[in-house]
Amino acid sequence: MLDKQIKNIPKKVIWCKNCCISNQRPRIIFGKNQICSACQYANYKNTINWKKREDELLRLLDRHRSKNSKWDVIVPSSGGKDSGFVAHQLKYKYGMNPITITWSPLQYTEIGKYNFDSLINSGISNFLYTPNGKLQKKLARLCFEELGDAFHVFVLGQVNFPFHMALKLDISLVFYGENGELEYAGDPKFKDRPFKPMSEWTNQHFKGVKFTDLINYGLKNKKYLSRNDLIDGDLEYYKIPNLRSLKKAGIKGKHFFSYYKKWTPQENFYYCVENTGFRPNDERTEGTYSKYSSLDDKMDGFHYFMRYIKFGLGRCSEEASHEVRDNHITREEGIKLMMKYEGEFPKKYFQDFLEYLNISEKDFWRIVDKWRPKHLWHKKNNKWKFKEIIK
Repeated sequence: MLDKQIKNIPKKVIWCKNCCISNQRPRIIFGKNQICSACQYANYKNTINWKKREDELLRLLDRHRSKNSKWDVIVPSSGGKDSGFVAHQLKYKYGMNPITITWSPLQYTEIGKYNFDSLINSGISNFLYTPNGKLQKKLARLCFEELGDAFHVFVLGQVNFPFHMALKLDISLVFYGENGELEYAGDPKFKDRPFKPMSEWTNQHFKGVKFTDLINYGLKNKKYLSRNDLIDGDLEYYKIPNLRSLKKAGIKGKHFFSYYKKWTPQENFYYCVENTGFRPNDERTEGTYSKYSSLDDKMDGFHYFMRYIKFGLGRCSEEASHEVRDNHITREEGIKLMMKYEGEFPKKYFQDFLEYLNISEKDFWRIVDKWRPKHLWHKKNNKWKFKEIIK
């Protein structure tokens, strides 16, 4: 098992008294009165002078604004509500010329492709990169078995590729939506900084594993990779770009729109419905109660399912906790939603998942079961039971 973050998870489970998140989330910090770092940050947001933050944003944009109508800011985007909100605001409210950059989903959903096209048709330009499919499938299989997350291969491209493009296009400002470490309970040390430096990426985005170490492990275990699979051009965009080149180009890291704008996912959804043609699903997303999350990729549901297996925290707890902090629901209502939807198996695309990784259903459950921590799971009557129900 290569996932380094799972080794640091405490064996005693503690639940936040304000929301629906436990101390099993990597890098989470609990403060006084058993309140998690995301809830502490939510309270902190209420003390921020958002007008002053917007003035900061305007000064930043003016420094980067193109004088000849060239693209002047990159927004990594899947076509979802959050990146759509950022790109549309930058162009139509703040007068920038954004170019969205997309790392192709592993397997497009119909609704995901519709929303991606709708964002472009709302007046937003885009570069789409589709990686070597044969290699990506092999990497996804490696990531599923050894990192407990097939979707990790997409995360590598999604995070790194936009910065390769920033160097190629000579654009020094790259804007993401929210700082997930702050909004969803992680390390709050950058709460007063608008960007996250590249030095933090391996631990916060890549499970503590360098891409070169992942590749070397796959080569040593030949069922995953062979030398014939590896072409430098195909591997380049999975890697963090050269840090010296980024520094020389004035690229500081991932800028977060949530530093400048109070971040509310539900309001982003309403904005994009009205302005980018965003459409929610006809049915709720498996593993949660909303219809507007995890729409882009058929593999996404398995990312959250494996998070539930490894940490006891899936998609529903994340969404419900944010809504508790936004005062949209109470903690008690959030717990009821978790009891109903948390850990739900994403059966809709199960066969697609098996075919993509070229594994059997038996192998799937063998791999899943090896990632169940003993302090969270026990087997009774040949069925797995989750021990630590939220209280």
